[in-house]
Amino acid sequence: MMESAEPLCLLHRLYIYAIHGYVCEVLFTAFYDFIALRDWRFRGVSSVWALFIYGVAMLGVEHMYLALRLHCGFILRSLLYTIWVYLCEFSSGWLLKRLGACPWDYSHFKYNFKGLITLEYAPFWLIGCIMLEKVLIWHTLRLRLDGNWEPELGSLMMD
Repeated sequence: MMESAEPLCLLHRLYIYAIHGYVCEVLFTAFYDFIALRDWRFRGVSSVWALFIYGVAMLGVEHMYLALRLHCGFILRSLLYTIWVYLCEFSSGWLLKRLGACPWDYSHFKYNFKGLITLEYAPFWLIGCIMLEKVLIWHTLRLRLDGNWEPELGSLMMD
């Protein structure tokens, strides 16, 4: 029974958000290269830095959701999330660029700012933020651990 089940701690939620963002980025880059270059290899790319960036950015969106869900409409929240994502991308990119470690460069896009962000991705970020609130955050906040880490014998046996 799960009488004492607690919500996931901050570290567990950070892990879920980081992995989700990382996988989405790899899938997005593979699909983007397929559309733009007809690259049938579907080689998505990312950086280890993305784990931390996505985890922190999505935790920020989670906190915004909890604070704003009763005070702002869905459209306004989605726009605020998108602005937050751009702030996270720019600030992390700026820091990584100073360290010589920034894995992305948008300077070839028409509407880029310092090569660190580009408005061409705004529709994708907006859709991603909508999905983040409606699917990932919604379900992640409802996950519980019951504290029983011992698997039952029946669940280990295959029929």
